[in-house]
Amino acid sequence: MIKILKGSDVKRLDKLACDKEGIQSYELMERAGLAFEKWLYEQDFSKDRDVLIFVGAGNNGGDGLVIARLISQKNFQVTVVKCFPENAKLSADSAKNLEMLPTKVKEVFLKDFEVQIGFPVIIDAFLGVGFNGELREEAQIVVSKINELSGYKISIDIPSGLHSEGIGGGLVVISDLTFTLAFPKEALLIPENANVVGDLVVGDIQIDPALYKEFEGEMYFLQENDLPVLHKKFTRFSHKGDFGKILLVGGSLGKMGAMVLASKSALRTGAGLVTCHVEESEHHILQMAVPEVMCNWGLIPNAGYYDAIGIGPGWGLDHRKNLMEQLLKDFQKPMVIDADGINLLAKYPEMIEKLPKGSILTPHVGEFGRLIGEFDSHIERVQKAKEFATKHQHILVLKGANTVISLPDGKQVVNSSGSPFMATAGSGDTLTGMITAYLGMGYSSESAALCGVYHHGLAGEIAGAKKRRGAIASDIIEAIPETYLKLNV
Repeated sequence: MIKILKGSDVKRLDKLACDKEGIQSYELMERAGLAFEKWLYEQDFSKDRDVLIFVGAGNNGGDGLVIARLISQKNFQVTVVKCFPENAKLSADSAKNLEMLPTKVKEVFLKDFEVQIGFPVIIDAFLGVGFNGELREEAQIVVSKINELSGYKISIDIPSGLHSEGIGGGLVVISDLTFTLAFPKEALLIPENANVVGDLVVGDIQIDPALYKEFEGEMYFLQENDLPVLHKKFTRFSHKGDFGKILLVGGSLGKMGAMVLASKSALRTGAGLVTCHVEESEHHILQMAVPEVMCNWGLIPNAGYYDAIGIGPGWGLDHRKNLMEQLLKDFQKPMVIDADGINLLAKYPEMIEKLPKGSILTPHVGEFGRLIGEFDSHIERVQKAKEFATKHQHILVLKGANTVISLPDGKQVVNSSGSPFMATAGSGDTLTGMITAYLGMGYSSESAALCGVYHHGLAGEIAGAKKRRGAIASDIIEAIPETYLKLNV
């Protein structure tokens, strides 16, 4: 996993990469342009649409100039809007790339730019991660001009006017998408900045991941190539017992759907045997909906029989304390706690200390607030999650766009997979089943959480691509096997 660095570290990271590979900085800039060109080509944008690229005098502008040259060679109609005075001193790499622009790329200074008619692609390569402080008056004019234009707006590395860290508060380019380079900057992952960041794509510029170890920080970014090594391998002699015996505890009158979803997702994830502990009066719903699942009710006489236990989906709070205490007494391996399991811990916080070390809690924002207390921002929320995980030696999965997994050693991992179309009832129950399944297969708590979160998000992407806002939790479940095919695990 790559480390999420501060914006102020980017210049040093680039130098380390150049020194290690024996390349010049303009060659690294070329990689940035090539990564964007490849992504743009895959989006199948119409070449009938003009492309306007607003470039500054610094290296962010240099990235924009590389992009202008490369995509013009693919027959895009490109206009470069130079957002600096005619006598401005450009960075060395920007000046070099300005000289390399082909003649078919139109160049115009901002003062001479006239608003285009139509709906062009607008690329913001004005200010990069080096920006700090307040926008000067001339910079405000540029940002305002970009915002006034109608079109699909893409910011390179970071929307101009947004600081690399923290919550934006001033004038910022309002982007439909941000194409960030090498790693996501902290500000791009904060919900409060979503209206200016838009969708997020991380472009790989082939920097050796080992170089990130030179920098301080405990925030990491989980990507597709991190997953294969986290997965266990099974042999042709493996049987259903090797794939784990898990128990899911939950469900109540009118909320049995949560257990249907959790149990189905566990099975689709690969759990060998799934048992659901439910109310006796409701068990027939499960056994009709998911014939592969077994059910029990009443007391749980032999909790240690199971390899993993997940507690909470659709459970309710009434008359649950005794059973929860029994499970905490009888089961010594890490558990997955979700939904009303978390609400029960919030109501009876003394039970938190009785959880087996390495247990995995998966709250959404509301459940997290009940468990931890009030917070004013996402930044504070993530810090409180870290403090909880290190204090109690559990893993806390704070669900949302770019889910944050806080580990007992203080490390925090931000997930890259997912889709806005996963914001649907039962999505969290699906994740509970998946993580419990991985624990049951013998994964470590950390690997179970990371694999569960990433595959859940990837399944959501697959389902969302097919059904958009019509996607439901069952669609996510049915897409889980496809995630294994995609990652070849």
